[in-house]
This record gives sequence, structure tokens and C-alpha cells, in this order.
Amino acid sequence: MAVFQIGDKVETIDDVISGRVTKLSGATVTIETNDGFELDFEVNELVRVDTGDIRVSNYEISQVKAEKELPKKRRTQALKPKERNAPKMEVDLHIHQLTKSSKGMSNYDMLNLQLDAAKRQLEFAMRKRIQKVVFIHGVGEGVLKEELYYLFRRYDNVKYYDADYQKYGLGATEVYIYQNT
Repeated sequence: MAVFQIGDKVETIDDVISGRVTKLSGATVTIETNDGFELDFEVNELVRVDTGDIRVSNYEISQVKAEKELPKKRRTQALKPKERNAPKMEVDLHIHQLTKSSKGMSNYDMLNLQLDAAKRQLEFAMRKRIQKVVFIHGVGEGVLKEELYYLFRRYDNVKYYDADYQKYGLGATEVYIYQNT
């Protein structure tokens, strides 16, 4: 026979009724349902329900706080051997990176400025024996991209392809420069 105390949370065995014990008299238990009704049940018709309260000591709380205050270890992203050996140079060809103001410049002027910068940087990379150069040109209408491809095709020791999509999206081209030893 289950022993109940006033305040215990209980449910009936046969019905879907739950509530708290409000009164005990012999084998009869009075409960107040979740809807506010007082009902009498026999002791063998009820079962005590765990309230689900979680009890935590002050010691456990202080341990968790101390753990949270520890500085987190920073993960350094390991470079793949291929990436480690090939220094990469990035050239941003967006017009606002090349000039203070493009005000008053025609599209033709801006395109020529961008292509001159690309040619200058490509030849610099060749002189300094840099194998990989990423030209960031943006998406736009694709005019600059096509003009860059035309420029790259004029060099025999250059191979070009879309740059890493995860890093640059669709707006960049990577150039690989074959070194003449």
C-alpha cells in the first residue's frame, strides 16, 4: 500500500486524471485536479508521479561556473601540405580597391584600370616566382572576368581556373604560374 503525503503529485491508474494530494483520511485520498476539482480516490487507485525537480548543490554550481570561466582552446586550422608549399597572393580588382573615387570614370576607364592592375600584379608574381595568384573580380556582368581570361591566354606559362568556391564564391579566378627552372 502506497503512502502519500499532502502535496504529492499523483495520477489515477484507470483514468487520465492528475493533481495534488490535499487531504488524507484512512484509505481515502482527496486530490485537487489540475482543473481545480476536488475528487476522492482509494489509495490503491493512485500512483505518485515524480515532479521532475532537479536538485543541484552549490558545490556543483560552483564547479560549472569555474569550468565556464576557463579560456577556450582555440583551434588552429592545419594547412594541407599542398597549401603550405604554394604561397598564394590575392589581388582584389574591385574598383574601390584600386582608386579613391571612381566618380567621373566611364566603364571603359574602370575596366582598363582593373586590367592594368591585373597585368602588373601577374608580371610581379612571375618575377617573384609566386606560383598561385587569386584575382578577385566579383560576379557582375562577367565582362572583367572574360577580359582577364583573354589576358591570361596571352601567357604560355599560365593556367587559370575558378578559385575556391567556399572561400571566394563565383567572383574569383585562380592563376597557376608554371616556373621555368
